[in-house]
Amino acid sequence: MNVMRPIKSVDDLVRTGLIEEAERLALDEVAARYAVAMTPAMARLIDHADPADPIARQFVPDAAELVTTPEERADPIGDHAHSPVEGIVHRYPDRVLLKAVHVCPVYCRFCFRREMVGPQGLGTLEPAALAAAFDYIRGHSEIWEVILTGGDPLVLSPRRLGDILSELAAIQHVKIVRFHTRVPVVDPQKIDAELIAALKASGKTVYVALHANHPRELTAEARAACARLVDAGVVMVSQSVLLKGVNDDPDVLAGLMRAFVEARVKPYYLHHPDLAPGTSHFRLSIEEGQKIVSSLRGRISGLCQPTYILDIPGGYGKAVIGETAAQATGEGCYSISDYRGNEHSYPPAD
Repeated sequence: MNVMRPIKSVDDLVRTGLIEEAERLALDEVAARYAVAMTPAMARLIDHADPADPIARQFVPDAAELVTTPEERADPIGDHAHSPVEGIVHRYPDRVLLKAVHVCPVYCRFCFRREMVGPQGLGTLEPAALAAAFDYIRGHSEIWEVILTGGDPLVLSPRRLGDILSELAAIQHVKIVRFHTRVPVVDPQKIDAELIAALKASGKTVYVALHANHPRELTAEARAACARLVDAGVVMVSQSVLLKGVNDDPDVLAGLMRAFVEARVKPYYLHHPDLAPGTSHFRLSIEEGQKIVSSLRGRISGLCQPTYILDIPGGYGKAVIGETAAQATGEGCYSISDYRGNEHSYPPAD
């Protein structure tokens, strides 16, 4: 399929053959509630012959999104509870989120901020609100790291990014600037010399956390975009979501983590899906997730191992939920499981 334009509506999905005309009515209702967008780079990866294609599952709306379960909530990780001023989330002492923009080049069907992003969402911070956000950062000397998220901050023009980073450059106690983005994967040509120069303009140490969930997303073009960033001195880490029907398979997950490492992106976080409205069809149990993640031990290099985490609902922060290999059996004694699942005493009994 040769898709030349971004897909931004149900009409576009029908036109490109990604959904059938008969699905339009239900999906119009989904699109009225949650934003729809997909870049040509992602649309071209979809295998039309596979009804369970993992790329389509991430970006093509599904009538299942109209089902909201009792435990789901509009703000599943509690951003609002830790937002002292518009655009800032200050959940941990030494770092803040700066949500300068609430639009994305693609809208993931499992997005935990799906009530806030998109054309009908919170939009881009107005100049006065952005100035107040910078004032907040300046006024809190404990803030060591600023994480630009949203939305996807790399949808902003190099000029707008440069303006933001110029403000941060003047705040002495901020040492690290991190960007959470899908752009190097979903729109790799946007990672050009002008954008990279803007990212580097602050003189701070810059990290880019790249969101991808399936090894097919790490195309040659995406890897080239990552190479341009890394070669310019930008440190890259990964974040992924463990998703039913996308990567809830040890071989697929191992392939994804290897692809990151090959692209010089260090695996960082593997998120358990959040309790966002209309996303129950993506969620597996924590026990299922632990089993998949524990199977990676010994299967792939230590360089490829992500940290499996859960954002505790209500704004209480992240918890590491990977199954532990060590179980106490007595004072100073433990049972240790190896990567094959065999148990061993520590210290050894003999």
